[in-house]
Amino acid sequence: MSQGRDQRFMDLALSLGRRGLGNVWPNPAVGCVIVQGERVVGRGWTQPGGRPHAEAMALAQAGDAAQGADVYVTLEPCSHTGKTPPCADALVNAGVSRVIAALGDPDERVAGRGFEKLRQSGIEVSIGVGAEAAALDQRGFLSRTTRGLPMLTLKIATSLDGRIATASGESQWITGARARREAHALRARHDAVLVGAGTAREDNPTLTVRDLGVQQQPVRVVASRYLNVPMPSRLSESIDQAPYWILHGPTAPTDRREKAHAHGADLIEIASSDGGGLDPAAMLAALADRGVTRVFCEGGGELSAALLNAGLVDDLVVFQAGLALGAEGRPALGAMGIAALAEAKRMTLIQTRSLCPDTMSVWRKP
Repeated sequence: MSQGRDQRFMDLALSLGRRGLGNVWPNPAVGCVIVQGERVVGRGWTQPGGRPHAEAMALAQAGDAAQGADVYVTLEPCSHTGKTPPCADALVNAGVSRVIAALGDPDERVAGRGFEKLRQSGIEVSIGVGAEAAALDQRGFLSRTTRGLPMLTLKIATSLDGRIATASGESQWITGARARREAHALRARHDAVLVGAGTAREDNPTLTVRDLGVQQQPVRVVASRYLNVPMPSRLSESIDQAPYWILHGPTAPTDRREKAHAHGADLIEIASSDGGGLDPAAMLAALADRGVTRVFCEGGGELSAALLNAGLVDDLVVFQAGLALGAEGRPALGAMGIAALAEAKRMTLIQTRSLCPDTMSVWRKP
């Protein structure tokens, strides 16, 4: 088969897989396309909650047309029995002739076994078509599987001079409607939204995705060392819409723990860092332990600085508005202890966009 044909159908599988970003965790968001000649006979992507898998969905659509077909899938088909039967077995039973996969699955329960099952059944296996794009799409799943940490996107909305609020704390709204809608779209593609206690107190946010018709809301997470967040709040009052987790330190008062529990929050104790605050890596590891693969952090300044200092930010998304707030405005980042430029971690510019009247830039950790 031609490389151009394989790339074309893999691109379609990748676009389908992206539909699952933010609502299939802890599973990977996989896309699958089944092709007879030049005709697509089955399409699938991982469904909300992680099931059915992309291959099962595509095979169900293809039916008998899967016999002798080529299968394009963005990640190695699973080979183990979990809550669903192995996708590798389903492909074998369907009688497909060729499987083209973008990536292998590093999960120790799979890790090449899916490909081996296919080969042992006489199915031709090709690996690597669309690998670079697939690895970007699967960054959260791959990070959690190999490092025990989710992928982290940090979002900051600032004035031209890098301020996120006036001296009095007014911040709604620095950026315009288009930028806010894009931020909601970013929330929708992540498993969890994370903010610091200051943001929870001052903004009283809901942190839900609104006006986009999402099937599954992200988990709302607040990092609060002493559990000094309001109860009740818009977060606690909207638990029927999305879970509410609070990351707190070991010295959080008992009465505050009890009050948070009474208002439906799920509490997760986190070890303290050397500086006394919550350890940033421990926070992310705790979220990964619960299956979270992609985290979208929306501040505030101290939390953002701590995550950047720890080298935990994979993508930095900056929305910038055309106004200045001056030195008395609140800075986007808290103290980072940087005395020389050489100590600052540089990121690579990936994208710039106009969201008139604002701009959006995406920076990525090298």
